[in-house]
Amino acid sequence: MNSMTGFGAATAPLGGSTIRVEISGVNRKQAEIAIALPRAWAALETPVRDIVATGISRGRVNVSLTLQQVPGSAGALTLNRDKLAALTATLAEAETSLGRSIDTSLDSLLRLGIIAEETETEIPLETVQAAAEPAVREALAAFIALRGQEGENMKRDLLARIATLRQFREKLMARASGVAARHREILLKRLAEAGLPLPLDDERIIKEIALFADKCDVSEEMTRLESHLNQFQSICDKPEPVGRTLDFLCQEIFRELNTTGAKANDAELAQLVVSAKTELEKIREQVQNIE
Repeated sequence: MNSMTGFGAATAPLGGSTIRVEISGVNRKQAEIAIALPRAWAALETPVRDIVATGISRGRVNVSLTLQQVPGSAGALTLNRDKLAALTATLAEAETSLGRSIDTSLDSLLRLGIIAEETETEIPLETVQAAAEPAVREALAAFIALRGQEGENMKRDLLARIATLRQFREKLMARASGVAARHREILLKRLAEAGLPLPLDDERIIKEIALFADKCDVSEEMTRLESHLNQFQSICDKPEPVGRTLDFLCQEIFRELNTTGAKANDAELAQLVVSAKTELEKIREQVQNIE
């Protein structure tokens, strides 16, 4: 079992710089991969996506590739002569149109990018890819490992809550077994108070109790609930992604509890159902983070 949240990072040397890869994930119903990298490396998006896709089946995964200077090193400064010539021609045309000179400071020219430090644009893309792909795989491995650790913690929590639901099921069965008898006592008491006492073997009493007992019988719901709880526990031990299956089982467990509550006709039984639903909601919230 894996969580959909996690983080992994790795670095790789690239000339006098370093490529840093960071991968983080959050929960989503489907698989989404968002990749952020320098514009000059746009062609690397597809190979990076293909690598990351091998390790995830669900969740939003953010992948970031950046080029970092090694501390104490500096890239060579270059003058963009073509850009400077274009700027000069444009300024001359603007001065002619305005009929006056335009004061251009060195700071303004620098902001326009006529001088730049050698960056990823000067590094051949093949070289970048050769360095980046192993780093992406290393970051992905760290990301998956962290998701696995978190998944184990979530698994322990889920199994403990499933055990709590089993206890609620036992209480529901015990309480439901006496609902018909309590209804008979209340019915006879009301008839006696109304001055209409009837013997216990009266056909009308027997028929009323039989109909009520059939209406409020929850044995089928309890049987299906036990099956769902057993499936949930078994699926938690599977190595493949199980988030969608567990989410479906949560819906089925809720259905059985909801039907039990509708049939209850008993205040204490209804309260037990509400408590069980509260515990189930905690399970559903946790399942939303499972791959």
